Amino acid sequence: MTLPPLPEWAPHEAVWIGFPSDPELWLSDLKEAEKEVAAFAKAVHADGKGEKVWLVAAHEDAAKQARKLAPFATVIVEKFGDIWLRDSGPIVMGSGKHRRAQGFRFNGWGNKYDLEGDQDVGERIAKAASLPYAKADWVLEGGAIDGDGSGTVLTTEQCLLNPNRNPGATHDDIAARLEHDLGFERVVWLGEGLVNDHTDGHVDNLARFVAPGRVAIPTAAKDDPNDAIYRDAAKRLKATKLDVVTLPSPGRIENEDGDVIPASYMNFYIGNAAVVVPQYGAPNDKAAVAVVQALFPGRVAIGLRADHVLTGGGSFHCISQQVPA
Repeated sequence: MTLPPLPEWAPHEAVWIGFPSDPELWLSDLKEAEKEVAAFAKAVHADGKGEKVWLVAAHEDAAKQARKLAPFATVIVEKFGDIWLRDSGPIVMGSGKHRRAQGFRFNGWGNKYDLEGDQDVGERIAKAASLPYAKADWVLEGGAIDGDGSGTVLTTEQCLLNPNRNPGATHDDIAARLEHDLGFERVVWLGEGLVNDHTDGHVDNLARFVAPGRVAIPTAAKDDPNDAIYRDAAKRLKATKLDVVTLPSPGRIENEDGDVIPASYMNFYIGNAAVVVPQYGAPNDKAAVAVVQALFPGRVAIGLRADHVLTGGGSFHCISQQVPA
């Protein structure tokens, strides 16, 4: 019998964090994205009171910059396409001496971004951490699911039923695979993810467990492009026996071309000492941090800007993957 992975609020030994490494992908945002990632790593490390930080750089030049900006971190050089280790990295199961890394097929979020190194970076970083590794023969990204440690998992139909991942898979097929490989006994299906999210609706931008049986979701701000999506998520969750709490939304955040981008406070990372909440210069930034602080009274909620990381398509949760203690 497979036991589900520990929830994110369980104690961590360390966290893998992807460090921006490719100037051709990041362009003018590279230097600022490096600083935002280093600030995130520092908050999680918490001067040694948090957890060990394993920054993963794709080549030695990036590693040199990572060491400069985050001298407290261990820098691992492993080739990858981009920094989204929540999706390309493994899910670490178990704790103590019984830990193992569970990998899945990775196809660039539905064959959108086929970048060299992303398909097997999970196996390589697991090996570097001396974790036994196994790979399941179906496509799954870590950001597509969120579990509470007691057997319940959240996901979206837009992502896990998308024909660009596992063609022909049904609700029952996916539920059986999640139970077999990750030990989840109950799947709570939400509908669509955020507008213009190139992950096809990863749940870690929409709904997150904050305690066993307790889910946080956003409430829409004024002129919010995701209003209908948040309402649908709330309606679906109301039909479950889960306790639902709400965070404000950053509202409409646009890029330089005027396109809506998938900015979300839900992409927070729960570390041993801190919960780091992405900030976008939006009116609800401070309010979101205050709500997260109330949800995690034993940790310090820290808001950090993530504007430049977001230009790559995600935020702090997307670039990290925790390793249980």
